[in-house]
Amino acid sequence: QVQLVESGGGLVQAGGSLRLSCAVSGVYFRVNDMHWYRQAPGKQRELVATVTRFGSPNYPDSLKGRFTISRDNAKDTVNLHMITLKPEDTAVYYCNADIRHSESDYIYKNYWGQGTQVTVSS
Repeated sequence: QVQLVESGGGLVQAGGSLRLSCAVSGVYFRVNDMHWYRQAPGKQRELVATVTRFGSPNYPDSLKGRFTISRDNAKDTVNLHMITLKPEDTAVYYCNADIRHSESDYIYKNYWGQGTQVTVSS
C-alpha cells in the first residue's frame, strides 16, 4: 500500500518561512509528477506547485517567487519551501503524487497525503 506522509507544518508569523516535506512509502515502481495543493477554510483545494520526475517546477503565477518546490528521486520525497508568508497562505497543505505500481503496468495512480496545517499569524 502506498502512502504519502507530510511533515513540517505549523504556526508562523507573517513574513516568516516554512518548509514542508512529503515522503512516499510502500511498494511501487516509480513516482512521476509530484504536487502540493492547499485548502483554506471555506475554499476549494488549489494547486500550489508541481515538480516533474526530471525536476522541472511549475507554479501558479500568484505564487511564483515565494514558493519553491523540489524533490529527491533517490528518497522519493518532495519539499515545499515557502517564504514571505502571508495570513492568506493559511491552509491545510496536501502532498499529491502520480505513482506507477509496477514496471509492466504503465498506469499511474494518484495519491494524496493526509495534509499538514500551516497557519500564518498577522
